Amino acid sequence: MTLVNFRDPAVLADPDGRWIRPGVLHRSAQPFPAADAAIVDQLRDAGIRTVVDLRGVDEVEAADWSAVEADGVEVVAARIQPTGPALDEAARTMTTAADLGTFYLLMAESAPQAVALAVEAAARPGGVLLHCAAGKDRTGLVTALLLDLLGVPAEEIVADYARTTAALPQIFEGLAVRYRSALNDHRAASLTIPAPLLEAPAGAMTAFLDLIHTRHGGPEAFLTHCGVPADTLTTFRTKAAAATAAAGGAAS
Repeated sequence: MTLVNFRDPAVLADPDGRWIRPGVLHRSAQPFPAADAAIVDQLRDAGIRTVVDLRGVDEVEAADWSAVEADGVEVVAARIQPTGPALDEAARTMTTAADLGTFYLLMAESAPQAVALAVEAAARPGGVLLHCAAGKDRTGLVTALLLDLLGVPAEEIVADYARTTAALPQIFEGLAVRYRSALNDHRAASLTIPAPLLEAPAGAMTAFLDLIHTRHGGPEAFLTHCGVPADTLTTFRTKAAAATAAAGGAAS
């Protein structure tokens, strides 16, 4: 089974090649149930040489990417834990898409080292795949930061995030099988998942991008705060920026 929710944001977010080169950045959900020959072929065909796993420690199983690693692809663990006192409270009170955007900011702020690791991996040569469990929340916020860094307009970043909506039924089916035991353990506690977390609402990504700019001064300032060196940001831009954008930056 190939990866669910797999796509190159450049293909649909920037079909005219104004901001980002195709083939450098991909996103997906985690493998269901684990990477196999079909996924190995999928990554090889896409030119992916690095996988960035954004899931928390408790979400990972040893076999998830073993077939891909055996094919020479490096897997970088950039763990963004989706829980913690502030995040748990934000999830408990979440009712709107804007609340979900705030939740994304809290996740990013709570894991500066993981965000920095993800960006450093994205700057490596060859195609890079970002993924979490669904390929929606943690994958969405890291992808958004990178696209914003390249100058992709907010409306295109938001549209790329919202494309996950079409894949949600398949994603939730895979997650239900993967985490059936854990979900069953929560029955007595009447586990309730906030409605926005079960969707990919455009308003969530709009809110996240707004917060990155109003609270942190934009993606470059935020990533620098996370510990990403300036030369890494330059390397990523050189690698990922569309040829016309790179030429324009050199001319200026």
